[in-house]
Amino acid sequence: MSHTTPTADTVEAPVRRTGLVKLLGILGMLGGVVLIIGGVVVWSIVSGQLRAENITVPDDAAAFQGQTVAGPFTAYVQADIIQHHALDASGGKTYAELDKDDPVRATMMNASFLRASLFTSVVSFGVAAFAMGVGILSIIFGFAVHRLASAPVVVRRSAVTSG
Repeated sequence: MSHTTPTADTVEAPVRRTGLVKLLGILGMLGGVVLIIGGVVVWSIVSGQLRAENITVPDDAAAFQGQTVAGPFTAYVQADIIQHHALDASGGKTYAELDKDDPVRATMMNASFLRASLFTSVVSFGVAAFAMGVGILSIIFGFAVHRLASAPVVVRRSAVTSG
């Protein structure tokens, strides 16, 4: 006569090596911290440099009138109003459309350089924000990988038949 004794599931420590996976999780989290710090530093530097220029958004701008240019939105609005003023000065013609000897061409060139500089700062803010976002995701994924590598393995055993 055979006799079956049920056995319970047991939780055992993993037999596989997970040291490298845990290390990768930790490196992901550390990399995330570095990305966040780098993003904050870049954002602060660009903002400080813009603020040091003492540029004030004019009253006829689309938004942020009277505010100091120090962030991505104020920089974008300032670049937009510079274009508006430059086109007013040139009668609606761009730099390339003006005659080479037109005295307004220098104004249009300066406006173009100013706008390019402001748009560069807008892009810098975007890259800094992207780095911070990727840093946050890297910390989350690194934590998840580390946690999964540390999870115990559930071993299911079937009933034992004895005879």
